[in-house]
Amino acid sequence: LQIGVDSTLMKLGLGADGTLDVPPGGFPAGWYTGGPTPGELGPAVIAGHVDMNGPGVFYGLHNLKPGDQVTVTRADRSKPVFRVTLVRQYPKEDFPTKLVYGNIDHAGLRRITCGGTFNNQSGHYEDDLVAFADLIAPA
Repeated sequence: LQIGVDSTLMKLGLGADGTLDVPPGGFPAGWYTGGPTPGELGPAVIAGHVDMNGPGVFYGLHNLKPGDQVTVTRADRSKPVFRVTLVRQYPKEDFPTKLVYGNIDHAGLRRITCGGTFNNQSGHYEDDLVAFADLIAPA
């Protein structure tokens, strides 16, 4: 399954509260610069919005299934390929930080967006959606 994402990646760091910064708009997605680049050892993290005044870069992320493939074009034009292993939704207050950002013994990819119910009072979704993937073809 392809979800039709073709986005440049902006650089993302951590906010003052220690959480991952998010892109300022619905596009592009962003890569967390505190982790590895996609295809290097460890969990590379790419975050993007599900929507923002219309569908965002990761609007279709919930449609991914284990076995789906993802190709990331790196700045050096190499293209590592990943296979989705798990797509899971987590309540924001119980976000599995160690599972998403913690050390792994292989090259992995974590794509993160919002999910679940939109809370009109807070103006935010109540959950986060994470698509986990493992490298199957090096760059």
